[in-house]
Amino acid sequence: MALSASDLGTIYSLLTNSMSGDESVRKPAEAALSQFESRPGFCSCLMEVITAADLASQVDVRLLASVYFKNSINRYWRNRRDSAAISSEEKNHLRQKLLSHLREENDKIAGLLAVLISKIARLDYPREWPELFSVLANKLQSADVLTSHRIFLILFRTLKELSTKRLTVDQRNYAEITSHLFGYSWGLWQSDVQAILNSFSTLAQSYTSNALEQRHDELYLMSERWLLCLKIIRQLIISGFPSDSKCVQEVQPVKEVSPILLKAIQSFLPYYSSFQKGHPKFWDFIKRACTKLMKVLVTIQGRHPYSFGDKSVLPPVMDFCLNKITDPDPYILSFEQFLIQCMVMVKCVLECKEYKLNLTGRVMDESVITVEQMKKNISNAVGGVLTSLLPSERIIHLCNVLIRRYFVLTASDLEELYQNPESFHHEQDMVQWTEKLRPCAEALYIVLFENHSQLLGPIVVSILQEAMNACPTSVTEITPGLLLKDAAYGAAAYVYYELSNYLSFKDWFNGALSLELSNDHPNMCVIHRKVALILGQWVSEIKADTKRPVYCSLIRLLQDKNLSVKLAACRSLCLHVEDANFSEQEFLDLLPICFDSCFKLVEEVQEFDSKVQVLNLISVLIGHVHEIVPFANKLVQFFQKVWEEASGESLLQIQLLIALRNFVVELGYQSPTCYNVLLPILHGGIDINSPDILNLLEDGMLLWEATLSHAPAMEPRLLAYFPCLVEIMERSFDHLQVAVNIMEDYIILGGTEFLRMHASSVAKVLDLIVGNVNDRGLLSTLPIIDILVQCFPAEVPPLISSTLQKLIMICLSGRDDFEPSKAAVKASAAAILARILVMNTNYLAQLTAEPSLSLLLQQADIPIEENILLCLVDIWLDKIDNASSDQKKTFGLALSIILTLRLPQVVDKLDQILRCSFKFEFWYHLLQLLSMTYTRFMSFNSCSVCTSVILGANDDLTEEESRLPPLYNPI
Repeated sequence: MALSASDLGTIYSLLTNSMSGDESVRKPAEAALSQFESRPGFCSCLMEVITAADLASQVDVRLLASVYFKNSINRYWRNRRDSAAISSEEKNHLRQKLLSHLREENDKIAGLLAVLISKIARLDYPREWPELFSVLANKLQSADVLTSHRIFLILFRTLKELSTKRLTVDQRNYAEITSHLFGYSWGLWQSDVQAILNSFSTLAQSYTSNALEQRHDELYLMSERWLLCLKIIRQLIISGFPSDSKCVQEVQPVKEVSPILLKAIQSFLPYYSSFQKGHPKFWDFIKRACTKLMKVLVTIQGRHPYSFGDKSVLPPVMDFCLNKITDPDPYILSFEQFLIQCMVMVKCVLECKEYKLNLTGRVMDESVITVEQMKKNISNAVGGVLTSLLPSERIIHLCNVLIRRYFVLTASDLEELYQNPESFHHEQDMVQWTEKLRPCAEALYIVLFENHSQLLGPIVVSILQEAMNACPTSVTEITPGLLLKDAAYGAAAYVYYELSNYLSFKDWFNGALSLELSNDHPNMCVIHRKVALILGQWVSEIKADTKRPVYCSLIRLLQDKNLSVKLAACRSLCLHVEDANFSEQEFLDLLPICFDSCFKLVEEVQEFDSKVQVLNLISVLIGHVHEIVPFANKLVQFFQKVWEEASGESLLQIQLLIALRNFVVELGYQSPTCYNVLLPILHGGIDINSPDILNLLEDGMLLWEATLSHAPAMEPRLLAYFPCLVEIMERSFDHLQVAVNIMEDYIILGGTEFLRMHASSVAKVLDLIVGNVNDRGLLSTLPIIDILVQCFPAEVPPLISSTLQKLIMICLSGRDDFEPSKAAVKASAAAILARILVMNTNYLAQLTAEPSLSLLLQQADIPIEENILLCLVDIWLDKIDNASSDQKKTFGLALSIILTLRLPQVVDKLDQILRCSFKFEFWYHLLQLLSMTYTRFMSFNSCSVCTSVILGANDDLTEEESRLPPLYNPI
């Protein structure tokens, strides 16, 4: 029954009660709303609550109504078979109501309504809602600041939502929207920016913070509208035009917009310092505006690199960014987010593949310029511009500034290093490079060095030498010299692959680095951390005669007093152990102290990432060092403790499962010694009812497979876990290959006892898989059925009759002539049926005669003109070319047995059978059977057929077949 205006009071009361702190009031209200939401008219009632003028002050109720409205759009706007959709009449009413309520004063509700409209537009525009953008554009013409802000908010959300639709027709619609909206949006943005700058000029000259207070709110709202308009312009340029890197068509708005965006940044920046104290709200806006403007330029460059490479765009933008990085105004140094975006821009330009100089030529007298030639021409032109922008002196200056200014630890960094070293380690080494200034500077430095390694290699070495000379290893005070040495060490670590041409690691290590490590002063943790980084990064340059002292140094650093040093050493040790040239012999006697240090480090650290990092080192050690048995007891205790403490931390549990898998593999047939700890953990990783099963299942199954593969005998507790495999397969086939391997282990290891306990589960799993997976999945699964038949020829075929019927249907279905995967599946399925004929002849005859099979074939429109068993004979003869050598032998044995079944129709196929016997070398078996059955065929006038085959078998053999001995020689 539909809801109407009379139900509005009820809906309002339920919304109010659902926010009550009293559970006895809240729960019934939530349940009632849940019942109402599927009824027609519910969204209309919510819309009335949201827009009611007398409820304007009831913000919480209106906000909750907006949330329910959004959820209802997601569930009921689109027509679905499993739920009743909102009617077309109500949809039309809601669309009109939403566009009539644009002047929403509450920011949160306005944001939700904008999201609502965008979600509806994704489904309805342009077919059911063609007037959306025209209505919004018309309302903009006469709107006040608040209304226009809300309209731009709706436009931004809608354009962002529509940009995710990738069909050609949707992109064409988006391009049409861009053609209508871009001009007006860009004009308004330009007029707004001028008005805002004029107001800011007046505001900066005012002496009291309450001057022009009555205009501040309107100015701030205009500023926010301007920022929304900027986002819309960005969206239109990015999604409204195809990327020029693909179509090589100039995007004119890029050349029009980018210089003005840069000018806006230059105009806003001076207010950063003047607004910092007196106008915090506008100071925050300046930060957001300048950062967003640079982000937009970065995005445009990435989307339309060729248009951005124009001489009116790229040179001024790059010059501005480089100047801000190398010679910033004092106040800019504290504006880290803006500096980060300047560095991101320079980095993106330096590594942009479209700007790389192309040295290949073109064919002489080539009259038509191809797209590729156009790209080369533009790339070479932009490359020339970059070369002029970045002469050698500027590149060297930039490199020096990055190392000497941005790599150097600040006072706040040092305080963090001493007070909270664990957080410092993760913030410096694991944070996204675009989030912090130093990681961003490091990323820019690496790209700069890659592009100019020959120029910068000697420069970096000279900075390193200068820093080491200015701050000897005996210095322990935190001085500018020590901090510069720390920065220089970092610079040398990041570009090891090129710097090794200019610097001998052996000499460096035996000289300065070893002496640094011998100094145990607490302040040396700054340098020790970078030494640990260097030892890890330079792993590929460490020769055999230096490996042992480097291993010892890392173990020593793993025992440092500072946690950031320990964690850096932990990561570097992982790199060494995983290195292809890792020397296990040199490391073996260090293993006890390494494990003990790791166990202690896990106890010391508090953060989740730290525990994962240490556990990863233990896992790597187990996987690469083979002398693990002496440490088995300690490792088992450690694993048990960590698993108990890792409850709810799925990433840590995953790392533990990986470590346990490596541990089981290394223990081999001694693995049962750890079963008391291993098996409960294993069960937690494969139990489908576990709350973390989505994250743990993959690694849990790999551990399960490893446990079975290295078990010397079947353990009763392991045997009891097999039903978990059924539950996993019922859920999905994502881990089918591992599941197949697990089944194989159970069959071979468990034998008769396994089949006795889990026969029904085996049949269920196979029935789930066959018929429900693709050809690749079938090719993985069919060998298991073959193994089952080999191991249990009498018991298994009747048990899996449903699966075998599916295999017969696969064999008798067509459509595999041009699909190798289907031909391989059919050959494998036919080989299984052939094996059953060989090992359990009566059952296959019984199976092929069952009425249920005939019915299935009939329902599948598979025509059968003769006995199903004889149809299988045709399949065996037809698919023998697609079979493996073992399968060919199975086919041969099956065909041999077919000759003993006294079926008159076999005579017609005898010629084919004998020819196949020649080709695949099972003719001797056939002749033995033929000698026993020859007289039986006499009554069917087949003597001539047999004789012609025997005496004339070589007449039309291929060259390869003719090399086989004559048919009558064995006789």
